[in-house]
Amino acid sequence: MWSKEFFGTDIYHLVAAFIVYSVMGWVVESIYMSFCNRKLTNRGFARGPFCPIYGFGGVVGYLILHPLSNNLIALYFAGAVLATAFEYLVGRLMMKLFGEVWWDYNEKPCNYQGIICLESTIAWGFYAIIIITFLHSKILGFVDMYNRQWGIRACKVVLFLVTVDYIIKLMNVFHISLKEQKEKLAEAYHSFRARWY
Repeated sequence: MWSKEFFGTDIYHLVAAFIVYSVMGWVVESIYMSFCNRKLTNRGFARGPFCPIYGFGGVVGYLILHPLSNNLIALYFAGAVLATAFEYLVGRLMMKLFGEVWWDYNEKPCNYQGIICLESTIAWGFYAIIIITFLHSKILGFVDMYNRQWGIRACKVVLFLVTVDYIIKLMNVFHISLKEQKEKLAEAYHSFRARWY
């Protein structure tokens, strides 16, 4: 599975890049927001240092935009539009699922519904240029510094820990108690046994 190619890149490198972008996005945004709030701020959804919106954005953005790497103006505008559309779709999805968005651009000029704003759109274009012309190749070089088998194991461990972290957070958000779920399962099991034995 890890060696299958998708848009010219194998799944191992895509997953590793997704993890690196997710962690880097968390670091950059947490530092920026800590500075703005004048206190330490975790910008992740759950407890761990992981923002998958940046992972998906970095990897999918690279796959779509890398053909424009020789035309920086087209790359800038395509990156700005694509990332803004992605940010808006994620914001709307979060609003539908959770009733809120974990960022707020209402104070920013030229914002739309507090989900997107001109300032971020301008920044996304520059991020696209940095990712396509410089950062992505550095991330792949970093991934290739390590033994592939160890890298695959590390990816599996990180994805497992992030999945557990997100499940716990989602259970808290939706007020699902693990104890209640155990009790419901036990009750269903006893009901099933009573009918069949």
